[in-house]
Amino acid sequence: MRTLVAGADCSTQSTKVVVVDADSGELVATGRAEHSVTGTGGARETDPEQWWAALRTALAETGLSGQIAAISIAGQQHGLVCLDASGKPLRPAMLWNDTRSAPDAARLVDELGGAAAWAETIGLVPVASFTAPKWAWVRRCEPEVAARTVAVRLPHEYLTERLTGFGVTDRGDASGTGWWSNATGEFAASVLTLPQIRLSPDFLPRVLAPGEAAGTVTASAAAALGLPAGIPVGPGTGDNMGAALGLALKPGVPVLSLGTSGTAYMVSSTPSADPSGDVAGFADATGRFLPLACTLNCTLAVDRVAGWLGLDREDVAPSKGVVALPYFDGERTPNVPDAAAALFGLRHDTDPRSILMATYEGAILSLLDALDTIEIWSSGIDPDAPLVLIGGGARGETWQHVAQRLSGRAVSVPAAEELVAIGAAAQATAVLRGEPPQVSAERFRKDGGTLLSPMRRDAETAERHRSVRRMALDAVVVSRPRA
Repeated sequence: MRTLVAGADCSTQSTKVVVVDADSGELVATGRAEHSVTGTGGARETDPEQWWAALRTALAETGLSGQIAAISIAGQQHGLVCLDASGKPLRPAMLWNDTRSAPDAARLVDELGGAAAWAETIGLVPVASFTAPKWAWVRRCEPEVAARTVAVRLPHEYLTERLTGFGVTDRGDASGTGWWSNATGEFAASVLTLPQIRLSPDFLPRVLAPGEAAGTVTASAAAALGLPAGIPVGPGTGDNMGAALGLALKPGVPVLSLGTSGTAYMVSSTPSADPSGDVAGFADATGRFLPLACTLNCTLAVDRVAGWLGLDREDVAPSKGVVALPYFDGERTPNVPDAAAALFGLRHDTDPRSILMATYEGAILSLLDALDTIEIWSSGIDPDAPLVLIGGGARGETWQHVAQRLSGRAVSVPAAEELVAIGAAAQATAVLRGEPPQVSAERFRKDGGTLLSPMRRDAETAERHRSVRRMALDAVVVSRPRA
């Protein structure tokens, strides 16, 4: 009889569950449920109860929830969940792409002594995406909520606590908060005591080691979700760490994740401390590190432009001098949270399909530039390794070919989908089998997918884009407001 484990991915807009054979890694069943994001003017929020309801629906959709032997949850990073004394959310969760805390992030940089001090102490420099500035925003704008808060959680931590009754996390997701230090592997008192933060460490979850169980599914959670009571629960992690684990990623292999947002990362044997703030010095889910850069605008930007132009997303033509800065939601890399999208190089005879191609190029070049910075602040990128594409956009032919043309690298698109949830399933297997999570993930690896050969790099398009970007960011100074 097969032993089945479940991994969940609570992403920005939906929760996905995979059921996997713990021995072979075979994908047995999947389930999915949507949740909504609300907010305008920089606000992006979701009621955490939607995540719990979506987890229940997605598990039920697999048809196997009653046969699960272990489960683990991976989730969107950075989101802020404020809980009261009864464990209930006091307000909707602020999501990673909520940019209202940009002025709080700027003040936090100053309070600790500047960007270099943050990079050295924490491994990252605060921007609006991270959890610490969001907590500072709540303290400033909703002091009554802050006063009633007795626990602060990330999305995966909230769901794990609903499963087990324990407030725990892993080093990967903790490393994206802004108050956990890559250098020491502990929460940083120097940040928690800052005037804007003033957060007791008692309000934060305990950080588990890779492969350490978070607890077991409680009777009440089992009744709500249809799971067997008492099965072990993995530590969980952030979505990028989950995907890296699902890939069984080796150090030095570069990854671009093409989703609503875009991320560039690699596994590194050493921590990073980029004082520019472009590279966030995250930990991974195995005991190593995951230097990462994130852009807020990726596949959604392409879909938006295609919709405006009345084009299919694959209906493109050479950009022919058109440059797109696709900053529809502001941007995190570069850190211009109040920026807007812009087009340059338009003429009377510009083909709309060229505008769409330029949008693809703008999104990919932002991520490739981020990889160049990651290489500086890591143990190094393998020059012979293919560029791995994952996420919703990775299967798009134009995304693949633009990445191939602008990087000059071979491009690999793994056959496996739902890598974040698969990484969580590897965690569930690890706690069930008592083995390191990377060992479980290696056993899950499958052959297949697409490998595109390297081609001559399109340096002309890359330099044109970078030149226009420098000009635009220099000419239109997008200040970080200080409320």
